[in-house]
Amino acid sequence: MSESPLKLRPGIADAPIYVPGAHGGDDDAEPPVVLSANENPLGPSPKAIEAYGQALALNRYPDGGAVALRNAIGARFGLDPARIVCGAGSDELITLLIRCYAGQGDEVLQSQHGFLMYGISARTVGATPVLAPETNLHTDVDNLLAQVTERTKICFVANPNNPTGTYISGSELRRLREGLRDDILLAVDAAYSEYVDLPDYSDGRDLVDDYENVVMLRTFSKIFGLAALRLGWCYAPAAVVDALNRVRSPFNVSVPAQAAGLAALADREHIALTIDTNTEQLRRLTGALAQLGIASPPSVGNFVLAKFRDADMAKRANAYLMAHGVIVRSVAAYGLSECLRMTVGTAAENDRLLAALTDFLAQDS
Repeated sequence: MSESPLKLRPGIADAPIYVPGAHGGDDDAEPPVVLSANENPLGPSPKAIEAYGQALALNRYPDGGAVALRNAIGARFGLDPARIVCGAGSDELITLLIRCYAGQGDEVLQSQHGFLMYGISARTVGATPVLAPETNLHTDVDNLLAQVTERTKICFVANPNNPTGTYISGSELRRLREGLRDDILLAVDAAYSEYVDLPDYSDGRDLVDDYENVVMLRTFSKIFGLAALRLGWCYAPAAVVDALNRVRSPFNVSVPAQAAGLAALADREHIALTIDTNTEQLRRLTGALAQLGIASPPSVGNFVLAKFRDADMAKRANAYLMAHGVIVRSVAAYGLSECLRMTVGTAAENDRLLAALTDFLAQDS
């Protein structure tokens, strides 16, 4: 192929392509157990599925402002709908925030093992991702603040963090904000916040109310089970909302996604069932891994980070599990080559995971 005469903007050619977790193939003799993407193993609310099916007037544009959905989000979480922006997943909103507030020569700060899309999106605008070391796989506020320079424009903190499953307290999150300059945007990615029920946890909404440079990011892809529809939202100061609305596409959230999101928000019973199932199976999976001699940091999300003896063992375990119909997530790209991330599945899915993992360890000993 001949070289293109078109000139890319700085950073785009250097941005790695995000590789999602595997989902198996169509020719699998038995449907695989997919525990690679932190999806809701129970699926979405039946009410959301019904609403999706009824929202297929394909010749009509969606409500560009997602007004009904924003009002429902505001009512559900006690937030001002005028300060909510919806997007095609929180991924789109991450990209738009970076597009708004960072560019060539700037720095985008995150913790060492934070979500890959922060750094990828930063590179596409010519900014430099900066990683702050973690302490025991936990975001370290002091290390983040130590990495701040005059070029820092955004600081991303996933709370809970993916792929480690760990979190920092609300007081630590506030200490981080108080240590940042007012001209640095603090983006709190709370994609897994619905799974957390701890008295010292904060999803960041209190900081959005108290400061003009904090954004909270949320998603419908995890606990609401709508990953296929790409639906996310953020809660932000008015100036940030205005900026996002200027750069997003006018119809970025589809009609079916808005309808399903509305129904999913209203189905409290399905959310409660999801939380109860995750709590029970997370406890079971963590305990079983410990009995097998596999360490994992304490997770407050819907996944576990399993640490093997070394990178080679993790690679062999991943291949063995996949060959036996269990798909988990390699996190070597996160600098955790000795680890595999395992979504908390149903009891039956976790049975297959643990049986295959037990067999692997028996053969590998």
